[in-house]
Amino acid sequence: MNSILAEDLLNQMIPPLKVTDSTEKAARWLEEFHVGQLPVLDDRQYRGLVTESDLLDREGVECLLGSLALNYTDVHVQHDQHFYNIIELAVQNKIQLVPVLDAQHEYLGVVTVSDTLAAFGKVPVATGQQGIIVLAMEERDYSLTQISRYVEENNAKIMSAHVAQDEHDPYRIRLTLKLNTPNITRIIATLERFGYSITAQFSGTGEVSEDEQERYNALLRYLSI
Repeated sequence: MNSILAEDLLNQMIPPLKVTDSTEKAARWLEEFHVGQLPVLDDRQYRGLVTESDLLDREGVECLLGSLALNYTDVHVQHDQHFYNIIELAVQNKIQLVPVLDAQHEYLGVVTVSDTLAAFGKVPVATGQQGIIVLAMEERDYSLTQISRYVEENNAKIMSAHVAQDEHDPYRIRLTLKLNTPNITRIIATLERFGYSITAQFSGTGEVSEDEQERYNALLRYLSI
């Protein structure tokens, strides 16, 4: 079993804000980094996440982040926690990034859900007689008819499909396909041959524990399939 930890998945591209930063700067960074939340620090101490709705409440009123009553103060993982915990927290709190703290509770960085999904794709799960493929693509390249044709050429069928906006790029989407077969290697090869990017894949590979299956089900809820 892969033991990928939170510290292995830190995203260095998303910076934290400080309590001395302005709400105007926070709004600018949320837009610039295409995220719905950003962590706020007081020195190295994590104080919570600032969200778009926090800033909407203060629209037109310039103030420092330290004066806001920030939410998600208890929503974080330790650096040595398993990446399953990140998915669980993200699903429970409907957020797209989770702060990571060290043993002294000092801030190390964030892990995004999309990075976690990519890590999840390397872990075997029990999906029974089904396979799941997650693709990333430009919105303009999306054609379910075309993708279905490639799947059906490999003697498989799409049982359900779910489209979600990419967390970091408004012009890209994430497409999650649930297929009627766990044998997805040839399907993936075909899709990649036609230029599709596969970010995660799951197929039944034997026994997993009840705990792992529960976490896997939480992932499926996040993907909305």
